[in-house]
Amino acid sequence: MNKVVMDASAVLTLLNEEPGCEVVEKYLPNAVLSAVNLSEILAMLGEIDFTVKEAEEMVTRLIKEIIPFEQKQAAIAASMKKITKAQGLSLGDRACLALAKLENLPALTADKAWIKAEHQVKIILIR
Repeated sequence: MNKVVMDASAVLTLLNEEPGCEVVEKYLPNAVLSAVNLSEILAMLGEIDFTVKEAEEMVTRLIKEIIPFEQKQAAIAASMKKITKAQGLSLGDRACLALAKLENLPALTADKAWIKAEHQVKIILIR
Protein backbone atom coordinates (compact mmCIF):
# COMPACT_ATOMS: atom_id res chain seq x y z
CA MET A 1 0.00 0.00 0.00
CA ASN A 2 1.26 3.49 -0.88
CA LYS A 3 1.82 6.35 1.52
CA VAL A 4 -1.05 8.61 2.56
CA VAL A 5 -1.17 11.97 4.30
CA MET A 6 -3.41 11.85 7.37
CA ASP A 7 -5.56 14.74 8.44
CA ALA A 8 -6.03 15.47 12.14
CA SER A 9 -9.63 14.24 11.85
CA ALA A 10 -8.43 10.79 10.75
CA VAL A 11 -5.97 10.43 13.63
CA LEU A 12 -8.55 11.63 16.17
CA THR A 13 -11.10 9.19 14.74
CA LEU A 14 -8.66 6.39 15.46
CA LEU A 15 -7.74 7.61 18.94
CA ASN A 16 -11.41 8.06 19.87
CA GLU A 17 -12.42 4.74 18.28
CA GLU A 18 -15.10 6.47 16.22
CA PRO A 19 -16.77 5.14 13.06
CA GLY A 20 -14.14 4.97 10.33
CA CYS A 21 -11.29 4.02 12.70
CA GLU A 22 -10.90 0.66 10.94
CA VAL A 23 -10.20 2.51 7.68
CA VAL A 24 -7.59 4.68 9.39
CA GLU A 25 -5.94 1.59 10.94
CA LYS A 26 -5.52 0.07 7.49
CA TYR A 27 -3.47 3.08 6.33
CA LEU A 28 -1.36 3.54 9.50
CA PRO A 29 1.75 1.64 8.38
CA ASN A 30 2.20 4.06 5.46
CA ALA A 31 0.90 7.27 6.99
CA VAL A 32 2.63 10.62 7.18
CA LEU A 33 1.41 13.67 9.08
CA SER A 34 2.10 17.36 8.67
CA ALA A 35 3.57 19.05 11.74
CA VAL A 36 0.65 21.50 11.52
CA ASN A 37 -1.81 18.63 11.90
CA LEU A 38 0.27 17.23 14.75
CA SER A 39 -0.13 20.57 16.50
CA GLU A 40 -3.91 20.42 15.98
CA ILE A 41 -4.09 16.93 17.45
CA LEU A 42 -1.92 17.83 20.44
CA ALA A 43 -4.08 20.87 21.17
CA MET A 44 -7.29 18.84 20.97
CA LEU A 45 -5.90 16.10 23.21
CA GLY A 46 -4.74 18.81 25.61
CA GLU A 47 -8.37 19.91 25.96
CA ILE A 48 -9.16 16.49 27.42
CA ASP A 49 -6.34 16.64 29.96
CA PHE A 50 -3.41 15.01 28.17
CA THR A 51 -0.11 16.82 28.53
CA VAL A 52 1.56 17.80 25.28
CA LYS A 53 4.27 15.22 25.96
CA GLU A 54 1.72 12.42 26.56
CA ALA A 55 -0.25 13.37 23.48
CA GLU A 56 2.87 13.60 21.32
CA GLU A 57 4.06 10.17 22.47
CA MET A 58 0.63 8.71 21.71
CA VAL A 59 0.54 10.16 18.19
CA THR A 60 4.15 9.37 17.29
CA ARG A 61 3.64 5.74 18.30
CA LEU A 62 0.97 5.61 15.58
CA ILE A 63 2.45 7.88 12.92
CA LYS A 64 6.15 7.34 12.38
CA GLU A 65 6.77 10.16 9.91
CA ILE A 66 5.96 13.76 10.85
CA ILE A 67 6.75 16.17 8.04
CA PRO A 68 7.88 19.70 8.96
CA PHE A 69 5.77 22.54 7.55
CA GLU A 70 8.14 24.35 5.24
CA GLN A 71 8.14 27.12 2.67
CA LYS A 72 6.82 25.16 -0.35
CA GLN A 73 3.97 23.70 1.70
CA ALA A 74 3.19 27.15 3.11
CA ALA A 75 2.94 28.60 -0.40
CA ILE A 76 0.72 25.76 -1.64
CA ALA A 77 -1.53 26.04 1.44
CA ALA A 78 -1.82 29.79 0.90
CA SER A 79 -2.69 29.32 -2.77
CA MET A 80 -5.54 26.98 -1.73
CA LYS A 81 -7.21 29.60 0.48
CA LYS A 82 -9.35 31.05 -2.30
CA ILE A 83 -10.47 27.71 -3.76
CA THR A 84 -11.33 26.19 -0.37
CA LYS A 85 -12.89 29.22 1.32
CA ALA A 86 -16.47 28.23 0.39
CA GLN A 87 -15.96 24.85 2.09
CA GLY A 88 -14.57 26.48 5.24
CA LEU A 89 -11.23 24.66 5.19
CA SER A 90 -8.83 25.73 7.93
CA LEU A 91 -5.09 26.28 7.78
CA GLY A 92 -4.66 22.76 9.18
CA ASP A 93 -6.84 21.35 6.42
CA ARG A 94 -4.90 23.24 3.78
CA ALA A 95 -1.56 22.17 5.32
CA CYS A 96 -2.61 18.53 4.96
CA LEU A 97 -3.76 19.10 1.38
CA ALA A 98 -0.59 21.03 0.56
CA LEU A 99 1.61 18.19 1.81
CA ALA A 100 -0.45 15.68 -0.17
CA LYS A 101 -0.17 17.80 -3.29
CA LEU A 102 3.56 18.39 -2.85
CA GLU A 103 4.27 14.68 -2.30
CA ASN A 104 1.67 13.53 -4.87
CA LEU A 105 -0.11 11.43 -2.23
CA PRO A 106 -3.76 10.96 -1.32
CA ALA A 107 -5.11 12.64 1.82
CA LEU A 108 -7.10 10.65 4.40
CA THR A 109 -9.83 12.62 6.19
CA ALA A 110 -13.25 12.49 7.81
CA ASP A 111 -14.12 15.90 6.36
CA LYS A 112 -16.52 15.50 3.43
CA ALA A 113 -16.21 19.19 2.52
CA TRP A 114 -12.74 18.51 1.10
CA ILE A 115 -14.26 16.70 -1.89
CA LYS A 116 -16.12 19.83 -3.01
CA ALA A 117 -13.01 21.99 -3.35
CA GLU A 118 -10.96 22.00 -6.56
CA HIS A 119 -7.54 21.41 -5.04
CA GLN A 120 -6.33 18.55 -7.30
CA VAL A 121 -5.59 16.15 -4.44
CA LYS A 122 -7.02 12.64 -4.21
CA ILE A 123 -9.17 12.42 -1.09
CA ILE A 124 -9.92 9.21 0.79
CA LEU A 125 -12.89 9.60 3.10
CA ILE A 126 -12.84 7.39 6.16
CA ARG A 127 -16.63 7.46 6.59
